[in-house]
Amino acid sequence: MTHTPPRPSRSGRWLLLGSLLVAGLGGAYLTGRVTAQRALVTNEEINTVQVSQKALPALVRVDVRIRKDQLQPGEDPTDVGSGFFYRPNLIVTNYHVVQYQESLSIVMYDGKRVNASVEGVDPGIDIAILKVTGVTAPRTLSFGDSARLIPGQKMIALGTPLKYNNFVSTGVFSTTTRDLGQRADGLGQEIGQYGLTTATIQGGSSGGPVLDSRGAVVGVADANASSNTLLPGVIGAFIPSELVSQSLSDLEKIGVPQRGTLGVTLVDLDDLDPALRQLAGLTSNQGALVDEVPAGTAGARAGLRGSLRNNKGQLLSPLGDVVVAVDGRRIANSYDLIRAVALKRPGQVVALKVWRNKKEVTVNVTLLKRTLN
Repeated sequence: MTHTPPRPSRSGRWLLLGSLLVAGLGGAYLTGRVTAQRALVTNEEINTVQVSQKALPALVRVDVRIRKDQLQPGEDPTDVGSGFFYRPNLIVTNYHVVQYQESLSIVMYDGKRVNASVEGVDPGIDIAILKVTGVTAPRTLSFGDSARLIPGQKMIALGTPLKYNNFVSTGVFSTTTRDLGQRADGLGQEIGQYGLTTATIQGGSSGGPVLDSRGAVVGVADANASSNTLLPGVIGAFIPSELVSQSLSDLEKIGVPQRGTLGVTLVDLDDLDPALRQLAGLTSNQGALVDEVPAGTAGARAGLRGSLRNNKGQLLSPLGDVVVAVDGRRIANSYDLIRAVALKRPGQVVALKVWRNKKEVTVNVTLLKRTLN
């Protein structure tokens, strides 16, 4: 399964296949044996329309001009994403939408274009805050409780998929997943789990709101999943609302997110020379090697031991600590470790099971508050 942040100009072409069939029925809608002369036939339709019409004024299209140093010859210098007002002058979108921006603007629901600037970023969960001046949001959206979603529950996704403005799609909440595969862009490493939906999330949808039937934001559209890299997937992936709202609060109050971090650099055991693993007494490639341990970090204060390298940058034996489990749960690699620690907050303690001197020991790490660099 591949994990594709849905940005068409940066992540390859999107192939759109299909046809549109329009049948004129004299204004009537056929539903089984019933012919209705009114537009809205069922309670489900009424709910979808009411939620969409109320939420759409908060939706924006994010137009980005990409820096020249990030473009390949002949590549389109413009890109499109989505976002929504959560405060009168602040907009949520994905960080990958604006990561390489030279300039950006937003197009509001009524077509008005307004310049915007990046107010805060959280690459760890692929979220960014945009700020606009001289205009007030016609509507703002509030966050709901994604933890209470039930498989089969209706979801409504708003955005700009494939550059179609103010697009509304419906689907259901399917499940959550801890792993869509590591992203090629290196973002979102601290997303503990994604929500999956059948609502449309394609190129240009990134940053748009995913709503429940009450109109509350239960997720931010982020990617889709596919069985290969040639075609976009039909399974939409979103960042859960609790994680997003927590990040927004941290960014507004402190300027940086406050999820847990060890502050050390890591190397996957699978990337090590098997001879080095054997010398360390390791019989598995499951775990993360501690490489550098900067002074003052949570890892350093807890006594984690880093690794040694020669003047060519090659790892030397004996290796540093190898983390094999977090709070009793075995980890596969450094990505696994980063996500597990990120579930904690500053001041909390995480118990690491560490392979050191050919035996397992427990190292308790008290996580520290992140600060602006």
